[in-house]
Amino acid sequence: MLKKFKVGILFSMIILSISSIGPCNSVSAASNQKKNIERAVTSYESLQKYFYKSDVKLYTEEFPHVSNNPYAFVWPYARAMAATIDMSRLPKIGEKYVSDRKDRLTGLELYWNNETTPKGYDSYVRPPIGNGGDKFYDDNDWIALNFIKLYEMTGDKDALERAKEIFKLQVYGWDDDSSHPSPGGVFWTQAPWSNDRNTISNAPVAQIGLYLYEITGEKYYFDWAKKTYDWVNSSMLAPNGLYWDHIDLQGNIEKTQWTYNQGMMLGANVLFYKTTGDDSYLKLAEEIADKSLQYYDDSKLYNQPPEFNAIFFENLQLLESVNHQNKYRKYIQSYADGMWKTVRDPETGLFPRDNKPVPLIEQAAMVEIYANLAKKSDE
Repeated sequence: MLKKFKVGILFSMIILSISSIGPCNSVSAASNQKKNIERAVTSYESLQKYFYKSDVKLYTEEFPHVSNNPYAFVWPYARAMAATIDMSRLPKIGEKYVSDRKDRLTGLELYWNNETTPKGYDSYVRPPIGNGGDKFYDDNDWIALNFIKLYEMTGDKDALERAKEIFKLQVYGWDDDSSHPSPGGVFWTQAPWSNDRNTISNAPVAQIGLYLYEITGEKYYFDWAKKTYDWVNSSMLAPNGLYWDHIDLQGNIEKTQWTYNQGMMLGANVLFYKTTGDDSYLKLAEEIADKSLQYYDDSKLYNQPPEFNAIFFENLQLLESVNHQNKYRKYIQSYADGMWKTVRDPETGLFPRDNKPVPLIEQAAMVEIYANLAKKSDE
């Protein structure tokens, strides 16, 4: 029976900083919230200072800017948008960021391609500002999740309609050739140089479909959510209980295990649990979470891109909102504290790694992490 739900090489120094963090009580929880709000604000201010181009409402790809393109691709832009939305949800001060949130919507439209069927976001800004680019299904997934979050926050029906349009794109991207290895699955991109089907181009579709089912009551969304979820479990699940990255049309599997793949699948299980009331989904979400926390210990976690970790962490917090286990928050807080103490440049407020320019997407990810940690566990 379906039921509705409310949507609700860093290494030794960082490890040392993690080991110094003790258990939380109610006093330290309040202290952590204040600290995380302050860190979100200062990290966001640096994001805007070093990357944002207010005249066009777009961002540069990195700082210092060294790439040939004047503006960021849509994937990092979508994470900056997510960071801004998260800032607008901060306790007491979120209202200050509503105008910025609207600016992200304005900038995002410069990537929108309404000349294709189905419509969707190109990987780069379109003419006359840029030359557009291939559509990536996962890029569009992140944007759809942003729109769903906006709808839940504001009731903006235009945001809901755009999320529905993006869902049509995901269905269009399904591989319907039964002769392929592991038949099915949504492709990663429409670009001709790749025929991969990825965990990360399918697991988000499951989440989007469940959110849209909750909002609309249309079983079409639930059915597609289950279809993409089942494909990931049948094709990308590794013997260790975590998920591989992708499979090509020759049947070769890329077996790297990224944090965001685990996050999106454990989050999908949480949503299936909330939708169906079936405890087996919650149990599986907890198993993925526990195996992930064990697998991504210390330096392993810090070797993952911060943007992957931000997505992973947000889904751990989604699980926490259901089972109220504080161990996930402690784990995330340890990482957040370690990054602040050992990676962040106090002069710029940026998070440089490997003596390279700071990517927009990594700075935005740190904003997301601090802003989401500032939420209460039941939000």
